[in-house]
Amino acid sequence: MKKLFVSCPMNGKTFEEIVEVRKEAIKLMKEKFPNEEFEVLKTFFDFEEGTHPLKYMAESIRMLADADVAYFANDWHKARGCKIERECASAYGIQIIDEYPEV
Repeated sequence: MKKLFVSCPMNGKTFEEIVEVRKEAIKLMKEKFPNEEFEVLKTFFDFEEGTHPLKYMAESIRMLADADVAYFANDWHKARGCKIERECASAYGIQIIDEYPEV
């Protein structure tokens, strides 16, 4: 079983919208890799209001370190955190899958 990290823009999105993006990512990964099973890592966190964004980023990178595969959802290239996650995944040899590979 491979550990799947889902990266998607979160700023300005509701909890429900983020959950929907994650569900779509899991569905697409199962279609792309029908013989593979995935454990989806928790990549969104409940911190207290006013928590510095770097604490979210630090927790996200900590989870990314456990991933075998990192899936980057639509518009990842527009989000600062997603770009950092992608750079880390690339630098540390984590397989990258893009929702829209032409970006």
